[in-house]
Amino acid sequence: MTGSGPRRVVVAGGTGLVGQSLVRSLLDQDAQVTVLTRNPARAELPAAAHAHGWEDLPALLDGADAVINLAGEGIADQRWSLARKAAIRDSRILATRRLVEAMKDCRQPPGALVNASAIGYYGARDRTPVDEAAPQGVGFLPEVCQAWEAEAAAASAIGVRVARIRIGVVLARDGGALPKMALPVRLWLGCKLGSGAQGLSWIHLDDLVAMFLEAARNPAWEGPFNGTAPEPLGNEAFTDLLARRLRRPLLPVPGALTAAAAKLALGEMATALLLQGAYVVPTRAQALGFGYQFPTAVSALEDLL
Repeated sequence: MTGSGPRRVVVAGGTGLVGQSLVRSLLDQDAQVTVLTRNPARAELPAAAHAHGWEDLPALLDGADAVINLAGEGIADQRWSLARKAAIRDSRILATRRLVEAMKDCRQPPGALVNASAIGYYGARDRTPVDEAAPQGVGFLPEVCQAWEAEAAAASAIGVRVARIRIGVVLARDGGALPKMALPVRLWLGCKLGSGAQGLSWIHLDDLVAMFLEAARNPAWEGPFNGTAPEPLGNEAFTDLLARRLRRPLLPVPGALTAAAAKLALGEMATALLLQGAYVVPTRAQALGFGYQFPTAVSALEDLL
């Protein structure tokens, strides 16, 4: 990492999996951390962090070194109905728009906006590696990500440096995708999903937090960055590594059967999140010298399981 860290940081969406870990890391670096949340009274935060409601904007942003925006409804929390898809989209776009509009009213706008996005930006791809130069994909998630990033990029018009982190599948010990992926394997029910060839572009939680911290303090981090490890894998290859780590066999279930079961259980969400994917690589982060603590799936799984 480059240079000293930011001293005053505002985190929107700081109560989720990534946000909680990020807030702890900022506090460990002696930063003054303010967390924007819809319900400050119920926010479970470290004692040194300060919870505030969104109604306290723009004063909270004035003079901040960095704003880190993770706000948004969970993509995989519920089956996608029309209402749920609207909530996924609006929660990201409207929160980001509100932050940028508040920055315009600051006497001293924040130095940087580090805004979450997702590798869903690229949509379904073949096995060809995808980096930040690739065009937007087609479908619901690419459209959401494009609109989300456009709202964040508007802050550059007032002199705020904007970095957009396209987050992959976050691997963590106590939340996110990994416990859900590991459960059927632990129960001797592990198998590939669909063809098994679809890309699974992942990142260890600690590396993702380090990436957000670097983006907040390093002026070279501007524009889109893929928040993934440098070793994307296919679904079958990743599931095989998971089974080896847990010392379980994989069942030879036909891909057509697992695909049909996933679609029956989850509908459209199964296709977008489980049965399609992309092999996303972090070209820009690596070009700037970002170092991964867990660059391979083997190293990540050894740490987390």
